[in-house]
Amino acid sequence: MANWTFLTHHGHVLVAVSQHSDLTVDQIAAKVGITARATAGILNDLVEAGYVEKTKHGRNNHYTVHGEIPLRHPLNNQTPIAELLSLFSEGS
Repeated sequence: MANWTFLTHHGHVLVAVSQHSDLTVDQIAAKVGITARATAGILNDLVEAGYVEKTKHGRNNHYTVHGEIPLRHPLNNQTPIAELLSLFSEGS
C-alpha cells in the first residue's frame, strides 16, 4: 500500500508556520519532509493566496497566518482555516 497522508504539503507547511512562526525555510522543510526549494514555493503560494503574511525580522522571516480566510475547496469553503489549524495546535 502506498504511503499517503490526509494533508497536502501545503497543509503541512501551514500547520508548521502556525505552530512556530519564526522557523526558517530549512526548518520547515525538515518538519514536513520535503526540500527547502519545495517549501519556499509552497510558502510563496500561501503568501500569494493571503493565508500567510511574511515579514522580515533582521535576516529572518516571520510568518503570520490569517486564520479568517476560508479553506479553498468548494466542499469546505465555508470554514475558516483557523478551524482546521486548531486541530493541530500544540497542547491539543
